[in-house]
Amino acid sequence: MARTTLTTTVTEEQAGRIDLVIRNLCEASRSQVRGMFEHGCVSVNGRRCEQLATAVNIGDVVALNYDPDQRYREKKKQWSDRTFQVVFEDDHLIVVDKAAGTLTIPTDRNEANTLVERVSVYISHSRRNRVACLVHRLDRDVSGLLVFGKHQPVADRLIEQFKQRKPSRVYAAIVAGVVKADEGTFDAHLATGKNLDRYVAAPSAKTEAAITHYRVLQRSTDTTLVEATLETGKRNQIRVHFANAGHPVLGDPRYRTEQAQHPRWTRKRIALHARSLGFVHPATGEPVQFESPLPPAMEKFLAGSRKR
Repeated sequence: MARTTLTTTVTEEQAGRIDLVIRNLCEASRSQVRGMFEHGCVSVNGRRCEQLATAVNIGDVVALNYDPDQRYREKKKQWSDRTFQVVFEDDHLIVVDKAAGTLTIPTDRNEANTLVERVSVYISHSRRNRVACLVHRLDRDVSGLLVFGKHQPVADRLIEQFKQRKPSRVYAAIVAGVVKADEGTFDAHLATGKNLDRYVAAPSAKTEAAITHYRVLQRSTDTTLVEATLETGKRNQIRVHFANAGHPVLGDPRYRTEQAQHPRWTRKRIALHARSLGFVHPATGEPVQFESPLPPAMEKFLAGSRKR
């Protein structure tokens, strides 16, 4: 691969944006010039330059080292969104890692920048008129893994799996107090109050069966890190079950709020994270499994607990 180096000393007429200098130097298209910058072909006074809008002054030496026979394409920009990160996607579905503080879908208040809206925007960049099809949800202040369908039939098949309790959903939670049993199961019906809070109630036509399996991962002097596996997926299920047992999730603003406070948990989020999600791919029929690391806030808290 024969490379060529072209140099020029900036004149009064050339002073200004460096990308214009490069275009005149090699007579390349705008997209080709952008690719040259991203591939490290451009330098100013011997120092690599990657910004097209960099200003050059009279006397600056601009150099272009490139292969005239190569088609320099722009690198694909990595999607950046504070509400989620892409974990996996194909033509049928997308799995994302939701940030705490993000609503999955709008409430009656029609909030903007919900997860379904932001994922739809992401999908629409590569596919016209495509929206993310909701399959399941996470509470606003909970982080972790969610799957969306890219087609409604795919979403419907995933929803049916959730109805049949087939997907594997595992959460990590830091709860108040020391959980004594190494593992256990909460099997209690949940009812909904007038303020939409959930609570444990006797089985009836107005309650929902909710089952959560848990095991202790780490104990400290006044908190416990637990792994909770959902058998059912009812709203606020993990939060209500642990609060009812006297061990609310740290930072929970709805259930045993005073007990859920901790001097070292200062984040405006709940210490609950959907860390593992597994299901059968509705298009391929193959089992798939996805993992998400603990968020930094929880890792930092646990590190402090271990030191103490």
